[in-house]
Amino acid sequence: MNQKSILVVLGALLVGVVGYFIMLSQKETVQVDKVAGCVISDRVSIVGNEFPAIQTVGKGAQACSGAEVTTNLTADHQKINVAGMSGNPAEYTSAIIANSSIVALMNNDVIRPLDNLVAKYGKDLKKNQLITIDGKVMAVAFMANAQHLVYREDVLKKIGVEPPKTYEEMLEAAEKIRSAGIMQNPVGGAYKAGWNLAQEFNNMFLGYGGSHFKSGSAQPNVNSDAGVKALEMMKALSAYMNPDFLTHDSNATNAEFRAGNVAIMNMWGSRAATLVDADGVSDEVKNGMNIAGPMTVGGGSTPASTLWWDGWTVSKNINEAEAEATFVAMMNAIDPAILKDEDIRKQAVWLIDGYTPTDAARGVFAAAQANTIPYPMLPYMGLLHTALGAELSDFMQGKETAAQALADVEAAYIAAAKEKGFL
Repeated sequence: MNQKSILVVLGALLVGVVGYFIMLSQKETVQVDKVAGCVISDRVSIVGNEFPAIQTVGKGAQACSGAEVTTNLTADHQKINVAGMSGNPAEYTSAIIANSSIVALMNNDVIRPLDNLVAKYGKDLKKNQLITIDGKVMAVAFMANAQHLVYREDVLKKIGVEPPKTYEEMLEAAEKIRSAGIMQNPVGGAYKAGWNLAQEFNNMFLGYGGSHFKSGSAQPNVNSDAGVKALEMMKALSAYMNPDFLTHDSNATNAEFRAGNVAIMNMWGSRAATLVDADGVSDEVKNGMNIAGPMTVGGGSTPASTLWWDGWTVSKNINEAEAEATFVAMMNAIDPAILKDEDIRKQAVWLIDGYTPTDAARGVFAAAQANTIPYPMLPYMGLLHTALGAELSDFMQGKETAAQALADVEAAYIAAAKEKGFL
């Protein structure tokens, strides 16, 4: 994946997000009708994440008749999707992926170009849905995403502060909430060791103006002033989190918010939209929840967040009949008619024709408006992300300095990058 490819992919994301602002101003109404019946003749097997919008897509594919459609939607999807698509034939015929996870699939050459299938079955797809790499369509995007502030407006009013616009203000608010005896651990964070912890670092690192790699190379650049400052801010925030924060992914963090134990957190737009819809959430939490754009840090103007898209691919290691069945089933899954269901419409910032944004989508829009940086789409970024997830927990537990943790990250990354031929 060369630099030109990366720019094309990122451009697809940005065009898609910006397109929503156009729709907002035009208030465009699109007439949609459900395709009459989805009939396939060969197996479809889907691997992907577990959150509600992805589950909706999985169910949409399973609505097809004529052949079995199976799904494995799990938080461990990134650990199994490459292996599951590497067999011959592949275990999975489609992987639902994002900016980050498509890189590993491309690097391992396990997904196929979709141009012929788009021409045959995807004529209604919008240009901003076609993730094009080296001139070939490699994925179909169906939603945009970003992490941004979710907060309890009622709690902040009790302590007399405005919603934080910076992480420094978030720390001040957290201390006031604790000192007032309202909540002991008012900050939520998806800091689970591994992918989640690494992503929170990426957010903060970019907010401090960091660059993951030295210019024009695959040499790591996280053991830097920006890297140290990012870790120190994360450590400061963790003092106001549940003591088990290194085990908390977005599911656990959202559960804490629903239970009334968290007042301020950085959360995915795809999760925020349905955050308080679960059974048993008190009216106090439901009525108090509010959303704002991503925060900045360290006096910078770049949000400490990243822009994302989510979409689906088709395996290279399956026959043509299975590939066609998979494409047809996935097209059925993102048919505009699903947006007639209000609960589904609220699940995501959909890149689907006919989508009109919900109030919950404004956090993602705010991220785009603030020029939030897209997640780095470099072929070796996945190796660095893995190294960050594996090596940062020792610092978060007070076992080593920030500089040592980042040195360990770079050493682990360099070893992996040399093995893959990037260095």
